[in-house]
Amino acid sequence: MAVINFIRDYERLARFKFGRFQGMLGPGVVLAIPIVHQIRKIDTRIEVIDIPRQTNITRDNAPINIDFLVYMRVDINNAEKAVLEVGNYRTAVIGLATTTLRAVIGDITLDDVLSQRERINASIRERLDGETERWGIKVTNVEIREIEPPRDIQDSMNRQMTAERIRRAVVTEADGTRESAIMIAEGEKQAAILKAEGARQAEILAAEGDRQASILRAEGFSEALDKVNAVAQNVEQKTMSLQYFEALKSIGDGASSKIIFPMEFTRFLGPLGNMFGVDGTGQVAEKAESS
Repeated sequence: MAVINFIRDYERLARFKFGRFQGMLGPGVVLAIPIVHQIRKIDTRIEVIDIPRQTNITRDNAPINIDFLVYMRVDINNAEKAVLEVGNYRTAVIGLATTTLRAVIGDITLDDVLSQRERINASIRERLDGETERWGIKVTNVEIREIEPPRDIQDSMNRQMTAERIRRAVVTEADGTRESAIMIAEGEKQAAILKAEGARQAEILAAEGDRQASILRAEGFSEALDKVNAVAQNVEQKTMSLQYFEALKSIGDGASSKIIFPMEFTRFLGPLGNMFGVDGTGQVAEKAESS
């Protein structure tokens, strides 16, 4: 009586007839007759294999513990190799991954192991994929999960990180102080510029005001002179003579005993000059002493 096997899309069934390989069957319904047929089902989906933590020696002889994950799958087009070429491909991949990791870590220094994780992942994946291809296995990815250096190296790294953080803090503080000083200096410069500009504008306005005031005063004085001149043009000779006569009376009341008049003054007085005995030289007789 035949056994009915339902093979999914991501599976393949290796069937042997009396020990002879007939091929990879599926997906769909596959019949197997007991005693006549032997079958082995293969899953072609990606599997994750956890490689246990192990101690590796770097190129500079530093021991370091590493554990990582390997992502692999059976190549659906070469699934028969996973059946015919290797007894247990999972165990084979684990052993190969362990030796490959040791070879890769042994070629680089401790600092590179700690700082170039992606490079190590890519190198292990390429080497594994090249070796497992003959088994029909495709290694799709390798991820280092944890790297644990020795205790003394960890302490040294911690001190280094502390020193680096302190250095960055000092640099950041110095940068902040520098930026602050620059901003303060820039503000003071702008304030000085604004102050100088304000003083200049004030001086300009003050000078402009003085100029306008001087112009107005000159214009006022000019208008006053024009009015005086206009009035003087209309004053008669006799009126002016009487005004000078009044001035002479005021002069005569003073304590001086001699008064000298310019020639123009005596000529201006005209007839009134003779009344006071003013000669042609502009001199008058001494005033009689008051009783």
